Amino acid sequence: MAQITPSGGLTNLVIGDGGPWRVLIVDDEETIRLALAKFLRSRGYNVETAESGPAALELLQRGRYVLMLCDVRMPGFSGVDVVSRALAIDADLAIVMLTAVNDAPTAAEVLSAGAMDYLMKPIELTDLQLAIERALHRRGLAIERRNVERLIREEVALRTAELERDKLALRGLTIDVVQSLVNALEAKDAYLRGHSQRVAHLAASIAQDMGLDEDTVEEIRLAGRLHDVGKIGIRESVLHKPGPLSTEEFDHVREHVRIGVDILAPLRHLGRTVLFVHDHHEHWDGLGYPRGLSGEAISLGGRILCAADAFDALTSTRPHRGALAPEATVHYLTAQSGTLLDPKVFEVLATVVRRGRALAFIDGV
Repeated sequence: MAQITPSGGLTNLVIGDGGPWRVLIVDDEETIRLALAKFLRSRGYNVETAESGPAALELLQRGRYVLMLCDVRMPGFSGVDVVSRALAIDADLAIVMLTAVNDAPTAAEVLSAGAMDYLMKPIELTDLQLAIERALHRRGLAIERRNVERLIREEVALRTAELERDKLALRGLTIDVVQSLVNALEAKDAYLRGHSQRVAHLAASIAQDMGLDEDTVEEIRLAGRLHDVGKIGIRESVLHKPGPLSTEEFDHVREHVRIGVDILAPLRHLGRTVLFVHDHHEHWDGLGYPRGLSGEAISLGGRILCAADAFDALTSTRPHRGALAPEATVHYLTAQSGTLLDPKVFEVLATVVRRGRALAFIDGV
C-alpha cells in the first residue's frame, strides 16, 4: 500500500509487488507524456509511455503495471475503450483518467468501467500525487480483499471436504452396523442367508433399467440391503416356523417394517432409503402394509423393492416349499402385476431376469 515519505513523495514499494512500481502513461500529446513521465521518474517510478490505446494494450500484454494514467480523448481509440480492455488484461491495474474537457457523462462512464479517478488538465502535480496515492491505496485494498476472500473460499472448501469425509465415514459406519444386524439375523436361518444382498442387487438392476439416476439407484440398493433389519425384533419361533402362520403370528411378522423404520429413522443421512424400506410391503392395489398405500402413492423405490423381494422369496427354498425356477417365478408373478406389483416395475423385472442379470443372486445358482 502506498505511503508518503518524509520528503513528501510516495514510496515505490507495495506488498505483493517486488521492486519499483511500473506506471504506464497513455496520451496522444507527446509534451504531456514527457512531463508526466519526468515527474513520476523523479518519484522513483519505472515509467513507460504509449501514444495510443492500441500501443498501451500491447504494452499491458507484454508486462505488468500497477498504474495507468490514460487520456480520455484520443483519436481512433478513446480512453473509454482502453479501460475495459486494460482491466480484462490485468484486473489489478489501477487506472486514473485524464481529460481536458469537463464532461460529466464521460467521467461517469469511465468510472463505471473501472477507472479509479478522473483528473482535469492542466494537472496540478500535487493533485496528481494524491490521485496516484488514492488509486494505489484502493488497488492494495482490492488485492488484499481478494486474497482474503480466496483464503476464506479455500478454508471453506477444505472444511466442507472434511465434513463430507466425516459424513461419509459416519454413513459407512452406521450402514455397516445395521448390515451386521441383518447378517446376524440371516446367519440364524439358512433359508434367509444372502436374501438381503440378492434383493439389493436385483432392485438396483431394475432401477438402472428404468433409467433412474445414480443416486436413486444407490439409495434403492442400500434399502435392499437393509429392508429386513426390523426382523431382528420378530420372535424366532415365528420367524422360523415351518408351517403356515396364524393371524396373530402374521400380524407380529408385519411389525418388522415398523421396527425397521424405527431403527433406521434416526440415521438421517440415509435419506430416502428409509422411505423405501417403509414401503417395501405396500401393494399396488392398496392391500399391503403397514399404511395401505396404493399405486403411485407408494414410493418408486418401495415398489421396486416389493418386486425384488417377491421374486427372491419365490426363487429361494423355504421350509414348507421348494424354490421356483426364474422363468416359472416370472410366469407366477405375471398374475400379480396390477395387484401386488406395479405393472411397469414388473415388466422391467421380467426383462432383467430373462437377460440373466439376476441369476448370480438366485439361491443355488
